[in-house]
Amino acid sequence: MPPARSSRFWAAPSSSPLHNSVRTSIRAEIILLTLLVISIFINYIDRSNLSIAAPIIQGELGLSPVQVGSLFSAFFWTYALVQLFGIAGWLADRFPAGLVLAAGYLLWSGATVVTGLVSGFTALFLARLVLGAGESVAYPCYSRILAADLPEHRRGLANALIDAGSKLGPALGSYIGAMLVTSIGWRAFFIGLGAGSLVWLLPWFRWMPRSHAVTARARSVGPSVWQIAQRRSAWGTFLGHFCGNYFWFFLLTWLPTYLVKERGLSMTRMGQISTLAYLAIATATICAGWLSDRWIAAGASPTRVRKTVIVTGLTLATSIMPVAVIADMRASITLLFVSCMSFGVYVSNHWATTQTLSGPLAAGRWTSLQNGIGNLSGIAASWLTGFVVQETGSFHLAFVVAGAVALTGAMMWGLVVGRVEPVRWDE
Repeated sequence: MPPARSSRFWAAPSSSPLHNSVRTSIRAEIILLTLLVISIFINYIDRSNLSIAAPIIQGELGLSPVQVGSLFSAFFWTYALVQLFGIAGWLADRFPAGLVLAAGYLLWSGATVVTGLVSGFTALFLARLVLGAGESVAYPCYSRILAADLPEHRRGLANALIDAGSKLGPALGSYIGAMLVTSIGWRAFFIGLGAGSLVWLLPWFRWMPRSHAVTARARSVGPSVWQIAQRRSAWGTFLGHFCGNYFWFFLLTWLPTYLVKERGLSMTRMGQISTLAYLAIATATICAGWLSDRWIAAGASPTRVRKTVIVTGLTLATSIMPVAVIADMRASITLLFVSCMSFGVYVSNHWATTQTLSGPLAAGRWTSLQNGIGNLSGIAASWLTGFVVQETGSFHLAFVVAGAVALTGAMMWGLVVGRVEPVRWDE
């Protein structure tokens, strides 16, 4: 149930100290959330820019589909493993989350610049590894901050906005990036993007939270990675996140190449369709996040709300299966947008579920494990799609696999995850 509203609060005059304090707190919360959304926006532009430039890089460097898939997956090796081994979560829970996020941001922006400076498959592969290591701390820090600062009935929209930023990044990157790569070249695109994004650090150092370093007592009470891994609900979130991410990374890494190579679209047209697909996800995410918060505020249980939204979204996302088979381009793209919007419904609530289950004491470590396992799907989706396309000569089977994995994810979230309520770590 949402916290009771104080009648004295609502009756307080606009000039009262209570009103001013609340207004200041809300303003700081909005600024903080805005900066987090911008950071994930840039985060996803930086991680998805390779897929935008891939058709040109592949021709310029003479790379095979499997090599391109390996470059896509390189990011996920370090991104997933640093979280899976608990390093990112430990940093987020042990040190001020704002500083940890800033350090990771600096590292991944530098890797983006370096990507535009190097030549050859090996050097590009190494740059992507560094990019993944830098971005690995982002979601553990987000969960740590939101679990500590926001109540249950406001986390749906907050997480939805952050997730929308992760979709708007590729949307803008696909639209503008496709034009820039064509006009100024892929190297200048990477260098300018990485250097320009460093400006974000200036307002972040001004407004970042400064009270999230965990005390010695909290560290002694908080659960270990092993204790988290013993929870059935934890594995439901881990495997459900893996399946949902497979769907997303399939789109993020291979949709541009599919539209250009198999549908015969120009780079500009590919950028437009990719942008609209990502915008469809972002729009659905924000709407579903807002509605889920209102549903909980009206008295519905987090279990009912979070699970209904998550399972419904992933189940309907299976409409992606026939996209590559339908000959009519308009019908195919329409179905693609339907599946993207359904996926957007799902992602509005999955991190809010994790933050409720883990609580502030374990948000960083639980998120680190979940995102580490979940992002192994980036390796699977990147490589497996490249292998299927190379062996079959088309994307037909690849789209079917993406839909089937999404349906499996719906079952993980619905059947394996238990009640969505805080785990009592002290028991």
